[in-house]
Amino acid sequence: MNNKKKLIVFMLMVFSVFSEEIKSITSLKKSKDIVQKNLSIYPESDEWIGDPMPYFDGETFRVFFLDDLRSYRGNGFHPWSLISTKTFLDYDYKGIVIPHSTDVNSQESALGTGSVIKDKNGIYHAFYTGHNGNLSPKEVIMHATSKDMMTWEKIPLDTFSASNQYQKDDFRDPYVFFNQEENQYWMLICTRKGNTGVIAKYTSKDLKNWSDSGVFFKNDMGTTSNLECPSLVKYKNKWYLSFSDQWPDRVVHYRVADSIAGKFIRPAQDSWDGSGFYAGRLETDGENLYVFGWTPTRFNYEDYEKYDWGGSLVSHKLVQNDKGELLPVVNPKIADRLTTEIDPSPIIKTKDVLLTTNNIAFSGKGYEFTEFDKIQGINKITGKIKINSKEKILGFMFGVNNSNQGAVNLVLDLKNDKIASYNVFTNKINSAEPEASIDFKFNEGETLDYTIFIDKTVLTCYVNNKVVLSTRIFNMPKKNWGIFSFENNSEFLNLKMFK
Repeated sequence: MNNKKKLIVFMLMVFSVFSEEIKSITSLKKSKDIVQKNLSIYPESDEWIGDPMPYFDGETFRVFFLDDLRSYRGNGFHPWSLISTKTFLDYDYKGIVIPHSTDVNSQESALGTGSVIKDKNGIYHAFYTGHNGNLSPKEVIMHATSKDMMTWEKIPLDTFSASNQYQKDDFRDPYVFFNQEENQYWMLICTRKGNTGVIAKYTSKDLKNWSDSGVFFKNDMGTTSNLECPSLVKYKNKWYLSFSDQWPDRVVHYRVADSIAGKFIRPAQDSWDGSGFYAGRLETDGENLYVFGWTPTRFNYEDYEKYDWGGSLVSHKLVQNDKGELLPVVNPKIADRLTTEIDPSPIIKTKDVLLTTNNIAFSGKGYEFTEFDKIQGINKITGKIKINSKEKILGFMFGVNNSNQGAVNLVLDLKNDKIASYNVFTNKINSAEPEASIDFKFNEGETLDYTIFIDKTVLTCYVNNKVVLSTRIFNMPKKNWGIFSFENNSEFLNLKMFK
C-alpha cells in the first residue's frame, strides 16, 4: 500500500474512533437538546464546568471547557464542551465538541486544559492536554483543527511531550497566541523545573512543529506550586500574565509588564477573588477585558464540606487603573438587566437593630441580625456599608436555619482587613477558619459600595469595584438570608434587591 492510501486509511480510522467516542459519551449524558439557551449569570453544562478556555470570535465569547460529567460511568473523563455568550446572561450550551478516548490505554483517556486560536487561513486550532495517569509520560500536548469550532479533527502526529529540562508528568494547559513582534506562535505551558512550578515557552512558525524556547516565568510566590492554566494578553498599554496556584491557596493570580519581554511584576494585590474562583483565563473583545474561571461545588453537595473540583462558569470584568493594575468590577451587561426591584422588608430582627427605609443600623451590643425572606431565582443585591468601627465582624448570612444562623456567611473581617466566606453557622465564625478570603483595607468612617449577584447556588460579592469574593451555597435557594453583626455598630444603607 502506498503512502497516500495509508494516510487515507489512517484518517478514516481516526474519524471512525472520533465518532464512536462522541456517541459513547453523549449517550450517557442527561436528556437535553444538544443546543440550549439558558438564562444564567453563572451557567453549568449538563452537569458541571471545569477549566474554561475562552475565545472571542469578533462577536461572541465561545468558552470551551472541561466537561465534568460526574454521572458518566464509562472509561475516561473531561471531554471538551462549548458554551457561548454575547451578553453574559444568555448562554448557548453546544455540548461536547472534542471527546476523550474511551480506550483506557489511550494517551487521551482524559482531556486537559488548552486553548483555541485561528490561523491566517481561517482554520481554528485547538491545543489541549492528553492525560493518562497509567502512562509515562502522563501528559502530552495534542492538536486538533476545525472550520467551525464545532466539528474537530484530531491530528495525533502533532502530539509532543516535555523536553528533558522539564517534568514530563507535569506538562499541560497549553495557551497559544500569535506574537506579532516575533512573527511566530507562542505556546505557554504549565510544567516543573528544578522542583518548582514554571511556565515554559514553546515557539512555532506553522502550529505543527514546536521548539522549546526556555522558561518564560518561574513561581515567585515563595512556594513550589505549579502555575496552572496560564494566559497572556496585551490590554491597552500593558501585558498581563495570569495563572492559578495549584497549592496551597488555589487562587488565580496575575502579573504585569510593560512589554512581552518582561519583567513581569507582582502587583500589591495580585489576585481578584478567593479560592472560590479557580482556573481563570484572560480574554478580551478588544475593548473590554474579562477573566473566566469556575466556582466549585462542594463534596457531597453539602455546605459544611470543602470545595470540590468543577462547578459553574463565573466571569469577572476587569478594568485597568492608572497604575496599570487590574480591578474586578460589576459587569454592566449583567447589572443593567436586573432592574425589577424586590421589596427586601425584614421579617425578623434582634431588638436593638434600628430600621428605617432601606437602612439597617446595628447597636454594637453582642450578636445582632436582620433576617429577610427567601431568595428565589437570579438576584442582584446592592447597597452601602458605613464602617463606624473596626471592631469584630459583620456581614451577610445565607441559607438561614430555624435558629437564625446562616449555613454560609460572607464576612467583613474589619480588624484583619479581609473579606472572607465561612461555611460554618454564623455563631461559629469566631472560632473557625475561613474557606476563602481576599485582602481588603478597611478604614473607620468610610462608606463601602457593594453588589451581590446570586444565581442558583453561586454568589459573588463585589466591594468598591476593587475586589470580589465568590462562593457556593447549596442552602441558599428558597431559604431566608440576612445581615449580621458581632459587637459592631456599623450601618447598612440603601439596601435594595432586584431580579
